[in-house]
Amino acid sequence: MIYLDYAATHPMTPEALAAYAQAAALPGNPASVHAAGQAARERLEEGRARVASAFGVDPRTLIANGGGTEGDNHVLLGVTRAWQDRHGQPGHLITTPTEHSAVLAPARALAAQGWAVTFLTPDRFGRYDPAQLADALREDTALVSIHHANNEVGAVQNTPALAALAAARGVPYHTDAVQAAGVLPVDLKGWGVTFATFSAHKWGGPRGVGFLYVRRGAELLPVTLGGGQEGGVRPGTQDTAGVYAAGVALTHAAAAQPATLAHLHALREQFMREIAGIQDLSVNHAPDSSPKVVNVTVGGADGEALLMNLDMLGVAASAGSACSAGTMQPSHVLTALGMDEAQARASLRFSFGAATTPAEVSTAAQALTQAATWSRV
Repeated sequence: MIYLDYAATHPMTPEALAAYAQAAALPGNPASVHAAGQAARERLEEGRARVASAFGVDPRTLIANGGGTEGDNHVLLGVTRAWQDRHGQPGHLITTPTEHSAVLAPARALAAQGWAVTFLTPDRFGRYDPAQLADALREDTALVSIHHANNEVGAVQNTPALAALAAARGVPYHTDAVQAAGVLPVDLKGWGVTFATFSAHKWGGPRGVGFLYVRRGAELLPVTLGGGQEGGVRPGTQDTAGVYAAGVALTHAAAAQPATLAHLHALREQFMREIAGIQDLSVNHAPDSSPKVVNVTVGGADGEALLMNLDMLGVAASAGSACSAGTMQPSHVLTALGMDEAQARASLRFSFGAATTPAEVSTAAQALTQAATWSRV
């Protein structure tokens, strides 16, 4: 199998697997005061420190959690609840229609509770003009949430410019940066964001482990109640092995990031050259998007048949976000970019990793050419 679905999950690296096994063998709870507990606490904090070092922030600004969905929900629900507690009524939220469902679902839930929600309008490749955000900000805007790199078409936002506009109005800014770490440079202080969401399994760490960056002094209420872990903001016993393995994996991914980025650019250019002859092929990612992602539409083809045929030919790809796979619904990202349902259903996402080889890309291009012929409706 040629695995080209790194945007869905990056296989755990050998270093992460070894680190996980080592930390998982520790018997203690990191909240316990005895020696076994403190040994676990050391591994937990080493993992957190490694992640903080890669992102250039204080380890105390990182909340260990269960991943991107939890982090996105925590910010949207925790920030808006704090705002409503202060003002006694719902306020205003700004986001985009191309966000991950982990942002869109709580945004819609807030709208149902009386919150005003503004969805910015993307260009045809999913990018957002900062001037549009400036026009959308209001006196009662409680939060802006705009992803840094899109998970389906790879669009990369001008996060520093967008965050600066929000900051000038005193509005917290959240970015879902799940698709960035290990591929794109991550500079949380330079970005100027208030909150940022990450998932370890996108950079070769374990699934079910993530980190939420909360800038010092930012207000964030818990959305679950219980113990005092993670400063009382995210109660529950931490996944010591997962956090430690995530840190080890990110240490390697961050060190290799410039080389990985160059490698992915070369792979995407090669892939696009080798599939250029496919009939009625259109490209849904911008030249300046993350090179991790290729998103194309095969006109006149059935997307489900394309995926099944690719799978039979030994290539793993996807039709969009892994979190919504199997719903048989067209991609909300592609429809937000102006596609009709038939076009969105005929679209595929290929996503590369550092371990992807040029030979694999060539084989996948040949497979897509064959699958396109078999899948015409």
